[in-house]
Amino acid sequence: MSSRSLTFELCLFALVSALPAANTLAQVSTTPKPPLFSSKSVQSSPVTGDPSKEILLLSVSIAPGGAVPTHIHPGDCVGSVVEGSVELIVEGKEQRRMSAGESYANPRGTVHSFRNTSDSQARLLNTLVVDKGVVPVQPVAAQPKP
Repeated sequence: MSSRSLTFELCLFALVSALPAANTLAQVSTTPKPPLFSSKSVQSSPVTGDPSKEILLLSVSIAPGGAVPTHIHPGDCVGSVVEGSVELIVEGKEQRRMSAGESYANPRGTVHSFRNTSDSQARLLNTLVVDKGVVPVQPVAAQPKP
């Protein structure tokens, strides 16, 4: 066997031997991470006497270290922290830390976000009175701090 053939076989052996490790690495690196927050609609209802509006009840979960991106609502939002603790960040105001049992209100168009400040899951329950047929949560690009 020539040295060139032996070198080729050794390289091929090394490559084949590395495939299971590379495959495992690829599986690990492509495994999706759990979301840092989730939001789901719990209830939707018409507003009596105003067919242009609807009431939405949203359940929001924020993982430890997670955050809800900066956004607005096309209507009013009233909510409560159900579990854990969060920081409410409202554009132009001081950040407000809240724990389970505390509530907040954000009028139409208020630019805001939430950040989980605890080591466990945080949960919020939000009631929105919004324009019917309009996307109820609209992302807003975060403004750089001066």
